[in-house]
Amino acid sequence: MATELELDVRNPSGLHARPAAVFVKAAAGFASDVRVANLTTGSREVTAKSIIGVLGLGVQPGHRIRLRIDGADEGPAAEALRLLVESGLEEPLDGARGEAASPATGG
Repeated sequence: MATELELDVRNPSGLHARPAAVFVKAAAGFASDVRVANLTTGSREVTAKSIIGVLGLGVQPGHRIRLRIDGADEGPAAEALRLLVESGLEEPLDGARGEAASPATGG
């Protein structure tokens, strides 16, 4: 039986460019069939292992996505992808677009 998750995308770039590549690479690391849909726009479901498919969903910050994972390693895949999306897909969640992360300078 497939595992389904609904997640809010909170990183500044949504599922575009680098964050999409990070997401696809993570999904491709699992044997299970991983599918994603943009619930906010009502998109069709696409394979999460295709960068073209994921980019075509047009996922923006604040959009809600659904992951459907089916296969032998669906539990670990669901947990890993959930954590990846919730943590910002390797982008800062503080809204600092285009700025390198740096320690606070106190002023």
